[in-house]
Amino acid sequence: MATMLEGRCQTQPRSSPSGREASLWSSGFGMKLEAVTPFLGKYRPFVGRCCQTCTPKSWESLFHRSITDLGFCNVILVKEENTRFRGWLVRRLCYFLWSLEQHIPPCQDVPQKIMESTGVQNLLSGRVPGGTGEGQVPDLVKKEVQRILGHIQAPPRPFLVRLFSWALLRFLNCLFLNVQLHKGQMKMVQKAAQAGLGVLRVAWDSRACSPALRALLRKLGGLFLPPEASLSLDSSEGLLARAVVQAVIEQLLVSGQPLLIFLEEPPGALGPRLSALGQAWVGFVVQAVQVGIVPDALLVPVAVTYDLVPDAPCDIDHASAPLGLWTGALAVLRSLWSRWGCSHRICSRVHLAQPFSLQEYIVSARSCWGGRQTLEQLLQPIVLGQCTAVPDTEKEQEWTPITGPLLALKEEDQLLVRRLSCHVLSASVGSSAVMSTAIMATLLLFKHQKLLGEFSWLTEEILLRGFDVGFSGQLRSLLQHSLSLLRAHVALLRIRQGDLLVVPQPGPGLTHLAQLSAELLPVFLSEAVGACAVRGLLAGRVPPQGPWELQGILLLSQNELYRQILLLMHLLPQDLLLLKPCQSSYCYCQEVLDRLIQCGLLVAEETPGSRPACDTGRQRLSRKLLWKPSGDFTDSDSDDFGEADGRYFRLSQQSHCPDFFLFLCRLLSPLLKAFAQAAAFLRQGQLPDTELGYTEQLFQFLQATAQEEGIFECADPKLAISAVWTFRDLGVLQQTPSPAGPRLHLSPTFASLDNQEKLEQFIRQFICS
Repeated sequence: MATMLEGRCQTQPRSSPSGREASLWSSGFGMKLEAVTPFLGKYRPFVGRCCQTCTPKSWESLFHRSITDLGFCNVILVKEENTRFRGWLVRRLCYFLWSLEQHIPPCQDVPQKIMESTGVQNLLSGRVPGGTGEGQVPDLVKKEVQRILGHIQAPPRPFLVRLFSWALLRFLNCLFLNVQLHKGQMKMVQKAAQAGLGVLRVAWDSRACSPALRALLRKLGGLFLPPEASLSLDSSEGLLARAVVQAVIEQLLVSGQPLLIFLEEPPGALGPRLSALGQAWVGFVVQAVQVGIVPDALLVPVAVTYDLVPDAPCDIDHASAPLGLWTGALAVLRSLWSRWGCSHRICSRVHLAQPFSLQEYIVSARSCWGGRQTLEQLLQPIVLGQCTAVPDTEKEQEWTPITGPLLALKEEDQLLVRRLSCHVLSASVGSSAVMSTAIMATLLLFKHQKLLGEFSWLTEEILLRGFDVGFSGQLRSLLQHSLSLLRAHVALLRIRQGDLLVVPQPGPGLTHLAQLSAELLPVFLSEAVGACAVRGLLAGRVPPQGPWELQGILLLSQNELYRQILLLMHLLPQDLLLLKPCQSSYCYCQEVLDRLIQCGLLVAEETPGSRPACDTGRQRLSRKLLWKPSGDFTDSDSDDFGEADGRYFRLSQQSHCPDFFLFLCRLLSPLLKAFAQAAAFLRQGQLPDTELGYTEQLFQFLQATAQEEGIFECADPKLAISAVWTFRDLGVLQQTPSPAGPRLHLSPTFASLDNQEKLEQFIRQFICS
């Protein structure tokens, strides 16, 4: 099980750099060497522990403290020690010899096992609706099963697998400087599997590959979902295709072969973050465990991060054609040609999170389910000023469509698969390493003056929050590496001897830096939500440009902070927050408040006559909290909100707080500003229109506004789609069927300019100018 951010990374050279700027790139910075210590050595955090709430046994048993002491390895580097042979000739042929030594277990009698599986036999014998009839196994149905099986997979060809392994390693060494993996993580996965791993099977999207490429990938271990599996539930072809796919998954699990599933869409894809196809494959795995074909399956969230991802097409009207065999070969050659003679190759980091038991998750996760409401029910009355209280319930927001294979499951199992997929995706994103280019892009976007000092400070802040970074080394070398990869989007100017001025290129350069800086959002998300919530609380009390000292005078009650955090949480897309399904909103509010206190932005204020916040009171705890189960914190009374009226906070007056507060608010500003501009666009948008057409209208408006105001970080088609979908969930836009497809139109509630202005003001209260 995996969520992988995959793509080729290319550094585009500047089209016509001047001689002066080219000399700056080639020459050194002339600054003193400085190392980032001690966090980039043995003290870096070991991230990726599984959820202690949903899988406590896995959290304890599938981990050992000793693995944290193991270092990193470059997984694409093969040496003499990785083979059984020694000698000078081995050192020159080690990649070839390593590929020859790979064990590829034979796949025998797979078609016969598929035909004899329980699901296929029940369908053929007529014991399930849509079967062919009792005792009837016609040759025509057998041939259909063989055809579907041939579309799904093929027996791996050992020669092709070894040849491809050798070619892939050589290609990756030309493309990457290194691909780092923690040896302790690999040992943890191998120990949990308790057996040797077979040929890795990868679940691919058949729509993204041409027939010739699909045939090649199947012989290398690829799996493809047949198109008949997405047919309606009463279709006999769909029933047979889903039964064959289920039988294939069961055979893979029984034989102990690992299966790689992409739960996240590619970086350039426009749409929901969670893959519908990935959810369908997860559904087959869950069903195999539930029926008892295998007693259990281990899930390993995987994350892959890069210095730079390819410039994938983000045109809304772009319909990506299937990748052909020759097209892929030409892309590989172009990548090698672009890297020929290039001294600055990119780095990558692979992270394997702690495995956890699927059976344990199935048993424990159902107890965390509660009632949910739509965004329209939660937020629209508050936006319009009809009420002030936030409902005590969770938000239901599903942007990933449910495909045919998932619809075949019971509604309860559909919910289980969706929440399991969100859980794995959240674990993968939370364990992703932050690369040096993301830190550099953030510093440049927010106009930090001293890059050396600020780079070290931001790296330390990331590591102190339990996240890891995908680099190490001398600070000056890291800055040189990052700026060389970002050279197409920045300009270097020498202002005095030994000092350089780094200026982002306007226009698309700022948009690219904003996309890179978004990688830091999971690290500071809780603090960013809290800072924007505080900004919304202060919006109606002090002027936006007022001094920090004036804002620090006001008292902020805990209940007011909880309310503002909840409002912002409901407004932000679920694809951005990626909250674990087992975590309630009120628990997250407390986490946000704790983070603001820990980072020094908020200071507790003791009011006269109130009980000190540090006085917990044993008797009070035993009456209200000690009897609660460990995971039962979904009700508001369990968090003792009645006592929160007497708790107040102030903004800290420390010297670093204003800049850090602004830094946190700016992390969410691209999304919030895009939402605010989408609210303003309601006055001039052409409706009714299709969802794709209206998104294109909004994106053109964001581009035009960026040219006028210089806010290029908002001119992103992904932000336009998020705004349209959020407004649809909020009830601002309504969807109606039509012969040409669903069409969006403005709801009667927001047809008035007054309500449109209320929506815009509601969003802008969280934006810090």
